[in-house]
Parts: sequence; structure tokens; C-alpha cells
Amino acid sequence: MSGSYSKAGLERMRAALARHVEAGSLPGLVALLCRRGDVHVEEIGTRAFGDRAPMRRDTIFRITSMTKPVTAVAAMILVEECRLRLDEPVDRWLPELADRRVLRRIDGPLADAVPARRPISLRDLLTFRAGLGSIMQPSKSWPIQQAIDAQGILGFGPPDRAKPHGPDDWMKRLGSLPLMHQPGEAWMYNTGSCVLGVLIARAAGQPFEAFLRERIFEPLGMRDTGFSVPADKKSRLAGCCASDPGLDALVARDGAIDWTREPAFPDGAAGLVSTADDYLAFGRMLLDGGRLGSARILSRSSVQLMTSDQVTREQTAGSGFATEFREGRGWGFGVCVVTKRNDVWATPGRFGWDGGYGTAWASDPEEELVALLMTQRIGFPLHSPVYLDFWTSAYSALEGRKET
Repeated sequence: MSGSYSKAGLERMRAALARHVEAGSLPGLVALLCRRGDVHVEEIGTRAFGDRAPMRRDTIFRITSMTKPVTAVAAMILVEECRLRLDEPVDRWLPELADRRVLRRIDGPLADAVPARRPISLRDLLTFRAGLGSIMQPSKSWPIQQAIDAQGILGFGPPDRAKPHGPDDWMKRLGSLPLMHQPGEAWMYNTGSCVLGVLIARAAGQPFEAFLRERIFEPLGMRDTGFSVPADKKSRLAGCCASDPGLDALVARDGAIDWTREPAFPDGAAGLVSTADDYLAFGRMLLDGGRLGSARILSRSSVQLMTSDQVTREQTAGSGFATEFREGRGWGFGVCVVTKRNDVWATPGRFGWDGGYGTAWASDPEEELVALLMTQRIGFPLHSPVYLDFWTSAYSALEGRKET
């Protein structure tokens, strides 16, 4: 056993995770720790309920909101190349967002709107302060929510791959809606990353996925990451499940979605699939200040900016997002940043994000650690016993002090 982990601690972690699988809370999982280059992997259970295929390290997962950090890195690549600037209006590339009007009240009539005090910037999109985003409160009676539903563009969670809206049509639909807040005023989840995917494609002059593949995935060796799953890899895609309160049971949630087909809208907020090792490469790159081996993706200063808290408590207060997120945590560019130690695994300076389909990632500079939990059990991560037990047991398994 190396000096990175406690043998007893790793055994406790495996036992804790195995209990959830044995209890039927989920069919299987992959857990991965990488500390100072020392990798430990747990493969537990099967890829889906009723499937004999064991969960493997190369299993492909829908990583949903873990797409957001990848999109933020892509945007920062264009900033470093001076093709985008953080505080310039995005109107040049996204004319659909020019000359915005803003609701006086988020629950008010659409016509009761005033001119935006300033244009939307790239920084606004990266920090989710562009004035548009997912409404977390019960809002079905609100005119803006009804308009969003009618346009079919602003959901919370992974995109509906069945909808035919391409990027240009999607932006046109978005541009028909007023903003919910003045730019820079409030933190609203999700939609900023959707818009970033369109912005990146237009500024780069190539499809969004092509840019990601050329500038991030191929240099980092992320061979299984993309917006679809090739037919010859489809058998490696994990089955997805969710709790059905009406049945008091878990049910399959794969539906008739064909993941071998490219989506009409490559969603920069939640559209990617990946594997534990692919995302490990991405997490290690950020932990090492933008470089993995000989591949330099970003400068160290860009990574430091991206992984520092960029929002105020006042900006997040009305977001309707989980209270747990706001307590001791902030938001950088596409990543959550720990600002206060309030749990065993909450090391100040640690950054990462989770996916609502049961995936989680963090890079921790203090502990020199990249950690990943990959499942396909839908649910908000901080309400998941599997998630909480993974992080608690993973940090309890760490051994020794940071090397100087």
C-alpha cells in the first residue's frame, strides 16, 4: 500500500459503497481516487438492473452537468487566444441576446419589462449571472415559465434529445424571451452553459463538439467523451434509473433515446457522456494548472481564475438552488468552489461539480486529489446517501500529509 491511502480506509469505502448496491439502491458504480498519481478504482455491481454485464472502469456514463466545467474550459481557451474577452458584450456572436428587455418581476407579465442596464458579457454566462436560467421555485403559473415551456428550450437537467432545435433555432427561441434579472444581478443555474456552447461554436468557426474534440478531448486522451455514443461502444453505456414515488421503487429511465445519434443541439450544460478515466484526465489537467503531461490546455492563471469564487451571497440568495450549495460553497467559471470547511470532505479551495444522473467530480489542490463517483441513479447529489458516503469514506481513506 502506497503512502497516499489507508488500506483500512479503502476497505471501508468499498464496503460502504457495496452496501448501497446490495440494498438495491442502484445497480452499480465506479469510484476512482487519484492522489499524487496513485490511482485506486472500485468497480461494484452491474451496468443496469437485470443486466449481468458487470460495471467496469470503461463504462460510459451520461455525465449531465459535469459537462459545464468542460464548456467553461473551452470558453477560456478562446479568451486566451483573444477571440473572446471576458467583459465585452457577446452581441457580436450572439445578436439574439442584444438589446434585451428585463422583467420587472420574475412572476409578472411578459409585457411588464424594462431595458437591460447593460449588455450580457462572457463573464455573465460563465458565472450564471446573465439574467436567464432555470427557475427552481414552483412557477407553472408564472408567465415566463409558461413561455419557456412553450418554446421548449430551458429545461433543468439533460436536454431532450428528441427535440429538433438546432443551435440557431434554439438561440432564436431564447432571444424571444425577456430576461428574468438584470445582467450581473442574480445567479441562475444551467442556461448560461447552454448559451456558451453556441457562442464557442460561432467564435471558433466550427461545430461545438469538433472544437471540444480538437482542443480538449484529443490532447487529453478522452477517447470516450462526446455528445453521443458510437454504435460499437453502445454496450458500454450504463443503464439509467430513478426513484418512482408512485411505485415506491426504482424504474428504468432510458426510454427510447438513441444515444448513437448526434443530438440536434449539442448542449454545453448537460449533454456529454464520458468515463471515469476520461474525466480523470480532465480533472488532473485542472489540478495541475491547465496541463496534463505535455498537453497544455490552459494557462495556470486562467485555471486559478476559473476555480475561484466569482459570486456573492446576495447573487445566489434568490436562486432557489439547494441551501447546501450556498453554505460554504461558491461558484467560479462552470465549477463549484469550496470556501469553508463544513464537512469531512469540504477542503477550502477544492473545486468540481456533479451531474444529476448520479455522477460527481472534485479536484482538491490541498490534498493533491482527483476523485470521481460514477453512477446512473438520478437524483440531486447532496440528497444522495451514496454520494455522501462516497465523499466521507474517500477523504477518511487519505493518508499522510501533503509533500513539500
